[in-house]
Amino acid sequence: MTGRDGGTYFQRLIYLNNSQYNNSCNQQITEQEVTNRTDVASVSPWTAPIIWEGTFDATLIDSIYKQKNLTIATTVFALGKYTRFIKDFLESAEQHYFVGFRVHFYLFTDQPESVPEVKMGENRSLTVLKVESLNRWQDISMNRMEKLEKLIDNELAGEADYVFCLDVDTMFYGRWGAESLGRLVGVIHPWLYDTPRDQLTYERRPESLAYIPAGEGDYYYAGAAFGGTLEDVHNLTKTCRENLNIDAANSIEAVWQEESHLNKYFLLNKPSKLLSPEYMWRGVNEGAAQIKIVRMANVPKNYAEVRPNA
Repeated sequence: MTGRDGGTYFQRLIYLNNSQYNNSCNQQITEQEVTNRTDVASVSPWTAPIIWEGTFDATLIDSIYKQKNLTIATTVFALGKYTRFIKDFLESAEQHYFVGFRVHFYLFTDQPESVPEVKMGENRSLTVLKVESLNRWQDISMNRMEKLEKLIDNELAGEADYVFCLDVDTMFYGRWGAESLGRLVGVIHPWLYDTPRDQLTYERRPESLAYIPAGEGDYYYAGAAFGGTLEDVHNLTKTCRENLNIDAANSIEAVWQEESHLNKYFLLNKPSKLLSPEYMWRGVNEGAAQIKIVRMANVPKNYAEVRPNA
């Protein structure tokens, strides 16, 4: 489950998307870094880096990626009462999320009139996209895959180099930067990062296409944050959308909806980079020995009050 310990040195692979220069290739840069972390695994069993505080040089990472003049598209969904989280999400992102990079936020909402005005920095922009209201939070969750797939098809091609999909009911509290970029990026779930594999909450019913048999699985990934290059995230969202639709036609809904399908996809298509739970923590005031910094965290809320059918 946990992979190799970091040691004193390890090889870190940084994938730089070159779509704007050559659509057929990615440039791979190998970087030697110092790490002082021996309390966490910093490499997965398939040698993908796991990003923790103390395992990367932020100055070096930024100097590499800022030369590429990248654009990072970022999607969030705020339907119903979730519009209340937009302002804090965007304002905290301005302080911590890809600071110094070109970032374009795409906000899907059923209430465009409720979107607050937030001052955006240079090279940072917000596009509001109206979507239909839905009566079940599960449907809202599952609908994200289709919306993101279509956004990549219709809007992002040629406009962005990377795309992240993030939950709006969160806030940034520390740096989230270029160290998170990769071909296909998953975030290890904050409640399950040290849970034995046989206790992970995968979909265990063979009738679902999200099914992961007992004894299989690497990590449990959070549906609240994932990303990568446009091509790889498009493949992810297309596959998950198709499998969600097949499940629906067979009258089955995976235990954790699109998160279950995301975990199945990552089992079969290993992420090239894993982000530690620092990037999607339980709450800013909750501690754990391995968490040296909280980069993004859930906002405390009453789910029964904010979800339409909770």
